[in-house]
Amino acid sequence: MSKSLLFIPDISGYTKFIQTTEVEHSQHVISELLEVLVNANTQELKLAEIEGDALFFYKENEIPSQENLLAQVESMFTAFYSHLKMLEKNRICPCNACATASNLQLKVIAHSGNLQHIEVHGNRKPFGEQVIEAHRLLKNSVDSNNYVLISRTLALHVQLSPYYSSKIFRFRQGTDVYDDREVAYIYSLIDPKELNLRTFSEPRKVVFNRNPELMIQKKFPVSAEQLMEYVTNYSFRHQWIEGVDKFEFNANEVTRIGSEHVCVINGKHLDFVTVTKEVSSGSLIYGEYTTSPPPVDELYQFYIFTPIGEESCLLEMELYWKAKSPLKKMMIALVAKRIFQKNLEKALIGLENFVKNQTS
Repeated sequence: MSKSLLFIPDISGYTKFIQTTEVEHSQHVISELLEVLVNANTQELKLAEIEGDALFFYKENEIPSQENLLAQVESMFTAFYSHLKMLEKNRICPCNACATASNLQLKVIAHSGNLQHIEVHGNRKPFGEQVIEAHRLLKNSVDSNNYVLISRTLALHVQLSPYYSSKIFRFRQGTDVYDDREVAYIYSLIDPKELNLRTFSEPRKVVFNRNPELMIQKKFPVSAEQLMEYVTNYSFRHQWIEGVDKFEFNANEVTRIGSEHVCVINGKHLDFVTVTKEVSSGSLIYGEYTTSPPPVDELYQFYIFTPIGEESCLLEMELYWKAKSPLKKMMIALVAKRIFQKNLEKALIGLENFVKNQTS
């Protein structure tokens, strides 16, 4: 029987992150990162299981070459840190989970051996001594939370020298004792600065050299942070905005600059993307941009949350729009502006009732 590859990417700092931050957003962040790691699978590894903060991959009866193994490791680290950088740059949420996500790190354990399998509810999973040993290697004496560890067994198989060095990898040797048996490995700390991180859309920060076309404000008996969560979490939208068939959005994503959602009204799809602009110090802001609703060519809607006390805030809603043709400008002046005003007022009343239900 040919040897198989066991490959475990594990998110470092997961327990502290989950326990000391807002639960829902921390779950979303971890879910996104795990999905990013799954998508960074370049060697057709099989996903045996999602283990909370880790993924357990394997490649049965086949071990990639040294070059492909290291490329797979680099792919995982590059995808992971690229996503963390994007989360940091495009963040609008002030919560502790979103603010500290960039502190998460990654370790990868790679091992090899002969695999056995068990079948549970029709699912065939790796089983046996080598699987146990691979997981035990997660508990090692490497003084870092950001590294790749390759068992000596696997390193010998792919002829990877314990002194191998490159721009990304600088391996050294280590050993630990498990069940009175010494297990040798090589490991390399990974410096994210040496990775060729992927580019992403820069945050869209818009600038207006004029006052908004419409502005309305209201006080709320809830903190600015909590009110912002009610507004930016699209799963709440149907509870305070009337007349909408449905909202389409990525339920596993924390809203950030560049996030998209669709508002379906009478079968028509209005596409929105999250944007931002400068706001006074101490205030929070969330903005939406669309080119969908006629007669405007562009519409910007901003929610500005300003704390008044620990459990109260002022919400200001601003609307900016652009219309190119004289006919569209006339239609806005005669009809559309009043409709926009009415919709804003209804939305604020709906949001006020929703907040009261949440806090009662």
